[in-house]
Amino acid sequence: MPVAAALSSHEEKSRYLRDLFTGTYIKDVLERNHIANEREVLDILLDILASGIGSLTNPSKLSNTFKSEKQIGISSDTIDRYLGYFMDSFLISKAERYDVKGKKYIKTPAKYYYSDVGLRNARLGFRQLEETHLMENVIYNDLLRRGLDVDVGVVEYNTRNAEGKSMRKQLEVDFVVNRGSDRFYIQSALSIADPEKRSQEIASLLRIPDSFRKIVVVKDYMKPWNDDHGIQYIGVEQFLLDETLQGKC
Repeated sequence: MPVAAALSSHEEKSRYLRDLFTGTYIKDVLERNHIANEREVLDILLDILASGIGSLTNPSKLSNTFKSEKQIGISSDTIDRYLGYFMDSFLISKAERYDVKGKKYIKTPAKYYYSDVGLRNARLGFRQLEETHLMENVIYNDLLRRGLDVDVGVVEYNTRNAEGKSMRKQLEVDFVVNRGSDRFYIQSALSIADPEKRSQEIASLLRIPDSFRKIVVVKDYMKPWNDDHGIQYIGVEQFLLDETLQGKC
């Protein structure tokens, strides 16, 4: 939010964002959808989503969370409707899962991201500031800002377990990004300094059987470079601000 960026102190920013959340967004959801007695449920659902940005979930799983952690019975259909209200009010966005090899969408689960990270942080009192999830949310929002179509990728492959039995496993690609007939894949990673961590981050990318561009975005400044597999590595600040890169995307 531009006004928050202009405020000088953390206290002013926090108060502004909290007031904006309740005085504008929540009020809009309640009034537009004629909700009278479910304010507590909406608040809890928003907190759960804020705590779990970048995590796979669905209405049924959220319904179970209400029952097990809050002792509140609420149907998955009702939660699905409330999620729709939040998306209509531009509080959150939904990223569908896409099977890269099978070239089809997987209906559930999906990921939900906050449309403004500041509002998300204010919602939780600036607790739970996990850099991994926040960076993923920021990258997702920027890709939408560029007018791109963004999904969460799934790459399935066959392997064998410890007993030698064949099994099917899934690896995740943080973002499958499309612009017309062009596509590229993005992994969000805080660091790839550790070779084992780097191998984990690119495992899904290496199993994608096409020649579209593959990118790993890391937290720290990094001069863009490509490895032997053609995967590009770049710092998140450069990725967000480099207009030349944006043009290529």
